[in-house]
Amino acid sequence: MMDKTHKKRNETPKAAKASKLQTLTLSRIVNASRDKVFKAWTEPSQIMRWWRPKGFTCPSCKVDLRVGGTFLYCMRSPEGKDFWGRGIYQEIVPGQKLVYVDSFADETGNQISPSTHGLSAEWPAESRITVTFADENNKTKVTLQHADLPDSAESEMCKTGWNEMLDQLVENFSKSAR
Repeated sequence: MMDKTHKKRNETPKAAKASKLQTLTLSRIVNASRDKVFKAWTEPSQIMRWWRPKGFTCPSCKVDLRVGGTFLYCMRSPEGKDFWGRGIYQEIVPGQKLVYVDSFADETGNQISPSTHGLSAEWPAESRITVTFADENNKTKVTLQHADLPDSAESEMCKTGWNEMLDQLVENFSKSAR
């Protein structure tokens, strides 16, 4: 009987912790074809134009666009601090969908702990990013889902960052349409 009680105690925190995870979903309408917007997510020279929160730059990006391939990028803060990230592609449907597992990395693409950048132990080492591209009135609707996020202030910062990046994606195509 003691074993059953011990087992139940161990299961409860796991279940409670799992229930705190959430998925962030954001969408934007981009004034370009699905193919062009898909390329903006998969071609390094295009990614570097918009892949960053406000005030940051993206000085480096490499893409091996195949299932199992790696997406390695750097976001540089206004203070000059580099934040490297790595995605490993799980699903690629050209012009329609990208799915990758995202994590922090070093400049050579090795995964590092989120705590390296001051994030709490709640922040997952990996999270799943799904991006879909759909036609909408001669434009493209981009929908991003960032799964496995804890319900925390850090997730709010993540949401702000994604919103700023998606706004820059939209702006990038607005500039090219002028």
